[in-house]
Amino acid sequence: MPTKLFLKCILLFIILTTIACAGLRYSDIDPAAKDFHPPRIAIFPVIEVSTYEEARGNVEQIVAEVLVEKKWFVEVTDTASLNRQIKVSEELSKAMADYLSKLRLLSFSDPDLSRKIGEMTKVDAFVLLYVDSWNYTVENKDKVAKVGIRMKVVEASTGRIMWNAGHHIAETYTLGLIKPALPKVARDVARKMIVEMPH
Repeated sequence: MPTKLFLKCILLFIILTTIACAGLRYSDIDPAAKDFHPPRIAIFPVIEVSTYEEARGNVEQIVAEVLVEKKWFVEVTDTASLNRQIKVSEELSKAMADYLSKLRLLSFSDPDLSRKIGEMTKVDAFVLLYVDSWNYTVENKDKVAKVGIRMKVVEASTGRIMWNAGHHIAETYTLGLIKPALPKVARDVARKMIVEMPH
């Protein structure tokens, strides 16, 4: 009898742990997002990459690929395409720099600048990307490949942040196994996040 009770407790613990780990680390969605269905979306260059500069191109490309895979949008403007537009338009470059500066310093998503960026790039929304971790490390004596990403989805016409989320995955490996590639872990993080993105 005590063995059955013990097994039931273990099973309950595993189920609760699985449920607890199923969601994102955090996900804040604007109530208006239920009516938010942008046909065209752009991916901004990674913001505040800090010590993980090598993650920049990987994360930008992976997020674009995962969004295209979903087939939710008529058009996905990747970071490379957006950067080409910025290079040929000083006005767009200034609008983006001013917008990101206000967002970083004042936590203010300027609706006028957002609208201007949307009109100039011909998109209805844009994704802001942040990299929180991109490294091999040790956690609780386990060797892990860790990738952490944050995303914000902004409605271009209003500057409203429709979704703000973050997640990380720490994939464990041992000496006998090959280290998981960080881009592969990043793709897992992006896929898990984008499933919850309003579209």
